[in-house]
Amino acid sequence: MGLNIAVCIKSVPDPAYYDKISIDPKTKTITRKGIPAIISPGDKHALEAALQLKDQYGGTVTVIGMAPPEAKKELYEALAMGADEAVLLSDRAFAGADTLATSYTLAQGLKRSGDFDMVLTGTESADGATSQVPAQLAECLELPHLWNVKEFSLTEQRQIQAKVKLDAATGEYLVTLPAVLAIAREANKPRYINAFGIVKARGKKLTVLDNRELQADEKKIGQKGSPTWPGDIFIASLSRRGQALTGTPEEIAAGLIEKIRAAGINPVAAKEA
Repeated sequence: MGLNIAVCIKSVPDPAYYDKISIDPKTKTITRKGIPAIISPGDKHALEAALQLKDQYGGTVTVIGMAPPEAKKELYEALAMGADEAVLLSDRAFAGADTLATSYTLAQGLKRSGDFDMVLTGTESADGATSQVPAQLAECLELPHLWNVKEFSLTEQRQIQAKVKLDAATGEYLVTLPAVLAIAREANKPRYINAFGIVKARGKKLTVLDNRELQADEKKIGQKGSPTWPGDIFIASLSRRGQALTGTPEEIAAGLIEKIRAAGINPVAAKEA
């Protein structure tokens, strides 16, 4: 029962260098020059889930990402973890994409790269953290979708039996393949990369596709295909200060509410005693 699995990988700025990030005042996008990139941590859990399925049932794991050419490094890291091949969608026409344009472009790349039994993603990226791409990708592919999957297994009927983490409970679902699953971080612990994996990765196939080869609708990619854009982006200035409030419990509560309001926060009105 071999499985052909695709895993969506996003290259993001290393969180350890977030203090070096700046915002382009014109485009409202992050300036990443000089900032190292990594695989978005949540995506590693999706890759680990795919590799565990491959270990159990056989098959192939293909990683795919949309990014500048430098993101080959992150895809080679995924190959070193155990993926069989990689696809990088890279074209200046893809730049400035919002989540909808990103989902559409990834869907076109997946359609061109093969017939997949399963498409796995993380639940959210480390930079945007919108959680929108998994569901939008499923819509573009016209496939069923489960988000925040913390545990799943494959039945003999090639269906996925999954446990999904909800706000205050766990939901159990049965979904027929092919499907898109967004894997929760608690689902597994990503494996480490060893020296053998690094050496082996250099002999694996990494395909780079621009839009001349992808033939995606230019009205649906990059900034042209993005119905949303940031009105303003800024780096928050955070500071800490300690203040002591004294008096009766009622006086302390009233003083706390006053300070919260003075900071520009509107708390729920306190019930008067």
